[in-house]
Amino acid sequence: MGARKRLSANKIKEDNKKSAFASLNSVPTSPRKMRLVTDLIRGMEVNKALDILKFTEKEAAKRVEKLLLSAISNWQAKNEGMRIEDTKIFVKEVFVEQGKTLKRLRPAPQGRAHRIRKRSNHVTIILDSVNNNELETTK
Repeated sequence: MGARKRLSANKIKEDNKKSAFASLNSVPTSPRKMRLVTDLIRGMEVNKALDILKFTEKEAAKRVEKLLLSAISNWQAKNEGMRIEDTKIFVKEVFVEQGKTLKRLRPAPQGRAHRIRKRSNHVTIILDSVNNNELETTK
């Protein structure tokens, strides 16, 4: 491994130490409905995102809220020496990918059959943190 490649690999490792993620697979709702909810919290601070999800009336909001809480606990496990109050944790990335589609048949008039597609999705949340010390040095 060359020096430049090693430096970039070490930089990626350091960035991954600060961030934490959680994923939820095979959620039985369509990806389009889930994206409506995840677009609300993208790039927000975690506490504000939790408040928004708590008061959103969509069914997908409950699942995303639970996933966000899981990502927060993963961040705490990864950064044991750091306190949540001292850092600003925000939602760095949220993305929804299409999962398996179950194909079913529904009877239609005159002996025909219509295909029903029951879609599912995979949701991933990546959290990142900024220390208050880092904020003060950048100002």
